[in-house]
Amino acid sequence: MTWLVKVALDRPYTFIVMALMILIFGPLAAVKTPTDIFPNIGIPVIGVAFTYSGLSPDDMASRIMTPYERILSTTVNDVEHVESQSMPGIGIAKIYFQPNVDIRLASAQVTSISQSAIRQMPPGIQPPLILNYSASTVPVLQMAFSSTSLSEQQVLDYSQNFARPRLTTVNGAAIPYSYGGKFRSVLIDLDPQAMQARGLSSIDVQNAFVAQNQIVPAGNIKIGDFQYVVLLNNAADTIEAMNELPVKTVGGGTVFMRDVAHVRDGNSVQQNIVHVDGSRAVLSTVLKNGQTSTLDVVQGIKDLLPLLREQLPPELKIDILSDQSLFVKAAVDGVMHEGAIAAGLTSLMILLFLGSWR
Repeated sequence: MTWLVKVALDRPYTFIVMALMILIFGPLAAVKTPTDIFPNIGIPVIGVAFTYSGLSPDDMASRIMTPYERILSTTVNDVEHVESQSMPGIGIAKIYFQPNVDIRLASAQVTSISQSAIRQMPPGIQPPLILNYSASTVPVLQMAFSSTSLSEQQVLDYSQNFARPRLTTVNGAAIPYSYGGKFRSVLIDLDPQAMQARGLSSIDVQNAFVAQNQIVPAGNIKIGDFQYVVLLNNAADTIEAMNELPVKTVGGGTVFMRDVAHVRDGNSVQQNIVHVDGSRAVLSTVLKNGQTSTLDVVQGIKDLLPLLREQLPPELKIDILSDQSLFVKAAVDGVMHEGAIAAGLTSLMILLFLGSWR
């Protein structure tokens, strides 16, 4: 180490410049260092979700998930292993790839083979939902939408169709579907006795309803110097009009929807309920997506909330339930505090050993 002391004494300005560079670039590096809950975890995983209403878990596993796994193992490159889970009406497959795989090429292969695989599955199955999974995509903020005067259906409607599209404009924010509330649906309550008396089944009612609620493009028509787009709007615009739809002709008479069923504006079966302070509410979760830090995502959401509250009804409350950025800020403050203490103690020890400020 004597040579280092000799160089420092012979070339003092070199070490002064090095010290100044540390003082300048050190804080810059600290400011630009990513601050997040977890580091960027590059595990290449793709999730595929199949839905088939009414199918049991055993049938979902044997008729859909097992054949799909076999197709993946023979047509998609660089697959490490596949995990699948079968539930009533839902099947989820997680496809794990080798570490150095091109995830864009893998996603394209999975998408193309999934569209081909549904032709070999039971008829009526819907195209699967394909998502690129990232381990660093974690919940960073939870918000509750509640109201004492609005119904659960209205609260969910404002949260899902008004607030969610605006919050997703924040860079790095991903907002899945909300929890709680009642999803608005048009329901048809069938009258079994009336249907049996007229020789009709639920399929007849369904076919009549679908056939008479369509918007079909009929083509273009040119009149003089103008060309018009012609549409055939066959969709009922009110609940009362739906009750007047003809279902079938039986015995020379027309059977209307009101004769065998009742169409009403209601909600689908509620699958989950959220309580906040003992009252019904709708829970919305904000996920961090991409390379954006947790602090930037949370701050962007908080900056947008005042504008959102102005556009929503005043009786609708938006409360923040959990904020992961507080943990990140506390961790950063702790690191800075410990770093300042370490720098101070190191300087003090050097001063004690040297015995001079010079």
